[in-house]
Amino acid sequence: MIRTICFKERRYIEELRILTRATALDCIIDERFDRIVYLIKEGDMGLAIGRKGSNIRKMQRVLGKRIEMVEYSPEIERFSRNVFKPADVVGINRLDDGRLNVYINKDDLGIAIGKGGCTIEKARLLLSRYFDTDLGEVLAREDTHA
Repeated sequence: MIRTICFKERRYIEELRILTRATALDCIIDERFDRIVYLIKEGDMGLAIGRKGSNIRKMQRVLGKRIEMVEYSPEIERFSRNVFKPADVVGINRLDDGRLNVYINKDDLGIAIGKGGCTIEKARLLLSRYFDTDLGEVLAREDTHA
C-alpha cells in the first residue's frame, strides 16, 4: 500500500526524530481533535515516550498540539491492542464483511472510547490506512483472563 506524506507531516516526523531519536513510520495530523498521531516503529515506543512521558511533553510544547503515539505491529490483533492502549483489549473478532470488532474490558470502555470518541476515531484512521479494514464495534466484555 502506497501512502504519500506531505511536507508538514514529514516535518513533524523529523522533529520527533531530532527530539527523541525514535523512528516514526507515519504521522497523522488530526485537525478535528487538534492532535498529531505518530505511528512509531516497533520497539521504539519507550524511546519515543521518554522517561515518565518527558518526550511527549517536550513535543507538545514545541508543536503546540496534543501528541499521541501508537506502536506499529504487522499483526492486526497486536496493532489493535496498541491503538487502544492503555485500555485492556480482551478480544478481537474479524467479521465476514472485513470489519473488526474489538472487545474491551468493561472497566476500560470509557478509556477505549476517549473524549468525544477520539480514540475510536484514531483506531478507524489507522486500521483503514494500514490494514484496509474498517472498525466495526467497540464492545464491553467481562475480562476472561482473571
